[in-house]
Amino acid sequence: MNFLPENIDNYAVAHSQPEPELLQQLSRETWQKVLAPRMLSGHFQGRVLSMLAKLVNPKHILEIGTYTGYSALCLAEGMQKEGTLHTIDINEELFDLQRKYFDLSGYGDRIVQHLGNALEIIPQLDTTFDLVFIDADKRNYLNYLELLLPVLPSGAVILSDNVLWSGKVVEKVAPDDVDTQVLLEYNKALNNHPKLETVLLPIRDGLTITRVK
Repeated sequence: MNFLPENIDNYAVAHSQPEPELLQQLSRETWQKVLAPRMLSGHFQGRVLSMLAKLVNPKHILEIGTYTGYSALCLAEGMQKEGTLHTIDINEELFDLQRKYFDLSGYGDRIVQHLGNALEIIPQLDTTFDLVFIDADKRNYLNYLELLLPVLPSGAVILSDNVLWSGKVVEKVAPDDVDTQVLLEYNKALNNHPKLETVLLPIRDGLTITRVK
């Protein structure tokens, strides 16, 4: 869901950096072959992720929710030369597609894929992350935050996707809508936590930038 008028949204895209050719190929293959292609970060948000990663210039990046690898490649553009990107996803069917594009990108030897439950994998990672991108199952956003906060250094940045959830966060929430209920709590936690400073951007489906104090 876009929260800007279509003509304004198109203007913003037209006056942002072009989408790299490899990511265009990945986007096309995702739309042709993979279920729920709307989950793809896409051109505009991908350029936002790339810019933020370049500003942070992280040595180590953690991504929770790989999908087909588009956002990982955008984040890797800002990674230090000796850095690593760890990306976690539970869908084994997408593993080979991710690896195909990771290896074509030039970042392949620095991108580590983890297959399984992120809540189990994160505690096993012996790495201090400077940048985290959370874009996985919404009902576990708070659980991911609880795992990460004790181990993230001051100055680390957390990016959280889909925090507006197609506008559901400002509508009456159905009793059985666990994802929206958790996102409401998550957004409040990011904004109120004494160790964090946060700004929520209405980009695409909502992107929060959070800095650890």
